[in-house]
Amino acid sequence: MKTVIVDADACPKPSREIINILLQKYPWELVTIASFNHQIDGEQRHIVVGDEPQAADLAVMQLAGQGDIVVTQDWGLAALVMSKGARAISPRGMIYEEDKMDFLLEERHIKAQFRRQGGRTKGPAAWSPEDSKRFRTNLERMLQLS
Repeated sequence: MKTVIVDADACPKPSREIINILLQKYPWELVTIASFNHQIDGEQRHIVVGDEPQAADLAVMQLAGQGDIVVTQDWGLAALVMSKGARAISPRGMIYEEDKMDFLLEERHIKAQFRRQGGRTKGPAAWSPEDSKRFRTNLERMLQLS
């Protein structure tokens, strides 16, 4: 069965609600994965992992396969699941594309280096209705293509 796998450690509730609404229309299984530090209720199938760094990411990687859709804001995880034949989308609706991954990963590396040297980078903007609309539109498009 086709699966939507959610890296739920950092997936906002509005995105999870949109996923649940859309999956009432499409025959996909939903799996959410989060550390035990996160309270995720009401999901079809929820996998709880430890609170070690990257524990949820490793579980997503192990579960993801050809044709699955992974919802994550982690650019590195998106690149890894795409190498396994899965597709990836951010909770704000950005569809990760192979030809843009090198740029995103380089940007992530540069920002991490800057932070290690004491610099500060901005966090994500506040959630907006446009984020919800973009996510719903793009996720539905991905669900329809399969």
